[in-house]
Amino acid sequence: MTAWFFALPPLAQAGVAALGTWALTAAGTLPVLVTSRAPRRLMDGLMGFAGGVMVAASCWSLLVPAMARGGIAPAALGLLLGAAVIYALDQALPHLHPEFPDEARQEGPAPARAWRRSTLLMAAITLHNFPEGLAIGVAFGGGSTTPALALALGIGLQNIPEGLAVALPLRREGMNRWRALWYGQLTAVVEPVAAVIGAGVVMQATWLLPYALAFAAGAMLYVVVEELIPETQRTGNIDIATVGFIGGFTLMMALDNAFK
Repeated sequence: MTAWFFALPPLAQAGVAALGTWALTAAGTLPVLVTSRAPRRLMDGLMGFAGGVMVAASCWSLLVPAMARGGIAPAALGLLLGAAVIYALDQALPHLHPEFPDEARQEGPAPARAWRRSTLLMAAITLHNFPEGLAIGVAFGGGSTTPALALALGIGLQNIPEGLAVALPLRREGMNRWRALWYGQLTAVVEPVAAVIGAGVVMQATWLLPYALAFAAGAMLYVVVEELIPETQRTGNIDIATVGFIGGFTLMMALDNAFK
């Protein structure tokens, strides 16, 4: 990262870094230009990797700094609140889980069913991208630029398979390749918005920082346990998913601690 980035105020840093995570999501959708399918074992390994990155980021990049800045009680409260909010949204907003073809078999013409599935799938990924952007913003808003960059890099890397996980089902539903790519990358547009919101909140109310860090961790952990892990276990590729998880966790742990 060049000097111009470090010269930016934290709010702008958060926005630029989250734009980078969006760009990596867009990169993850590119295979739909040439194919509508990917080996299930590959997808399970990649989604396991994404889960490992998110768990390690929640621990090393969010919960540990939250406890260091505010103690155990704010970290615990923020963690519970983050998970509770995503749980509530998960219950209130209709959505599908990526790569779960048996969900939501609606009545009606096939094109209408396909469009509804595509819409619900995009809603799910958009919902789950929000806490990732929030985590990036909170980290930059707290004033620790280099660790925040490591967090953004880790989240960006795990966004690559997430982009693929939403674009491929859209393509299989009959959407043309360019529209599948467009809607796949669109699910991550929420990340820069969430990043700017997170950075702005903690910069205006610094006492919220430990709560906000833990809140983002709780939201991300809920997504991993409720969605990513069950998804990778669904077709029996447990070993490859576990290897992917360990690899992602190790990479994020190394990134976070190498840049402190």
